Amino acid sequence: MIITNFKLYESASGDKALELAKIHEEVAKETGADIQVAVQAVDLARISQEVDIPVLAQHIDPVGFGSGTGKILPESVKMAGGVGTILNHSENRLKREVLEASIKRAKENGLTTIVCAETPEEGASFLEFDPDYIAVEPPELIGGDISVSTAQPEIIENASKLIGSEKLLVGAGVKNGVDVKTCIELGAKGVLLASGVTKAEDPKAVLMDLAGGLIV
Repeated sequence: MIITNFKLYESASGDKALELAKIHEEVAKETGADIQVAVQAVDLARISQEVDIPVLAQHIDPVGFGSGTGKILPESVKMAGGVGTILNHSENRLKREVLEASIKRAKENGLTTIVCAETPEEGASFLEFDPDYIAVEPPELIGGDISVSTAQPEIIENASKLIGSEKLLVGAGVKNGVDVKTCIELGAKGVLLASGVTKAEDPKAVLMDLAGGLIV
């Protein structure tokens, strides 16, 4: 599994977001890989309607219909075509009780939950909330040039033991197929990445390389 977080990058916003999502769709169809995208809330409906790959929200809030200006309603994500959400990303950390409530609201709407954690131990502590996936991303490596699989492979091994390989995603610095292959070999289900694709001069070539790493 490969999930690209589009974040707020200019190269992954608006029309460029749709173009990039279509490239992900092309690679998914050509390789058979499970490739998903997490897009900005304002782009979610359009992209969900125009590509045939899973589209995730970058966040939801634990709110229901009614007052709540500026919040992201789980029902609206579902109605817009989103299939899941990232929660507790290092750039948008949540209090524990808010995270628990957000996962519950996501489940009520049939949304897949990907909960980010900074360490294997923190990730394991979220198991009690029963998220679908836990993405372990050492914050010091996010957006960098060195993959967690190279810099700290023991983190992935430990996370696999504590969390379980079927729930474990890893990220931070993942850039190529070798990084992905190493992550899978060390016990991960897949990878969560961003700038390695969103800032690439040739994102299709990068995605083709990344998808090749899923074959171990």
